Amino acid sequence: MKKLIILLFLSIFVLSSCRESDPVVLHKEKQSALEAFAPLPADFFPRHLTIVSAGDSLTEGIGDSTGQGGYLPYLKSMLEKSKGINEVDFLNYGVKGNRTTQLLKRLQSTEMKLAIQKADLVIITIGGNDIMKVVRDNISSLQINDFIEEKENYQEHLTQIMDTVVQENPNASIVLVGLYNPFYKWFSDIQELDEIVEEWNVTGQTVIANYSNAYFVEIEDLFEKSTEDLLYTDNFHPNDKGYELIAGRLNKAMEEQVLPAIENKPFMVSTEGN
Repeated sequence: MKKLIILLFLSIFVLSSCRESDPVVLHKEKQSALEAFAPLPADFFPRHLTIVSAGDSLTEGIGDSTGQGGYLPYLKSMLEKSKGINEVDFLNYGVKGNRTTQLLKRLQSTEMKLAIQKADLVIITIGGNDIMKVVRDNISSLQINDFIEEKENYQEHLTQIMDTVVQENPNASIVLVGLYNPFYKWFSDIQELDEIVEEWNVTGQTVIANYSNAYFVEIEDLFEKSTEDLLYTDNFHPNDKGYELIAGRLNKAMEEQVLPAIENKPFMVSTEGN
């Protein structure tokens, strides 16, 4: 009888042990461990950025004594020192003398479309030659009114440029570099040219405001307030120092606004210990 009672207690003990190891309980533990995963910080894996630079001679780098692309090598060096960036590849599509209509036409090429499609960022310099065309076409009797119609064309063409870039890559960030005024070197008697450049920059900002992934970077003040010569010998394009300052202004905007807005692929890491 005693043996029977002992065997009965042992059976109950074994059955209790099996219930405590119920596989459902183990599944819950696994589930809670999975829920403990958290996203990595954005700079945990340094990015490889692809940047398309498109536009006029400021992008091509006319006036750069090194012939390496104006502001591009300066900006590349600055960006690659950032904590969250490993490498930056620039694709330079700057052409001296380009106006908005000419850039818009080049954007239809297969080469530029493919480049934009794989870009994280597109930087645009355009508009200076549109203003210069007005100056050249009205050289003998230049008036402020001469710039009004062309400014409206500039706004229309710039909008078309933006739409084209967005159509090819809606996820790319876009930076429009503002205009500066070198014209006083040529036409010091026309004080209104400062006002004209400022109005065209306002027009650029107005266009950019319509796109959530676009940014306007002002550079006019860099040239206005400088005590040193920032123009090349042609008194139109930036010299090496001018391009370096443009790169610095762009880098500041990138760090503060553009880079935080560029999406990173989500990586997951467990916050639980091993």
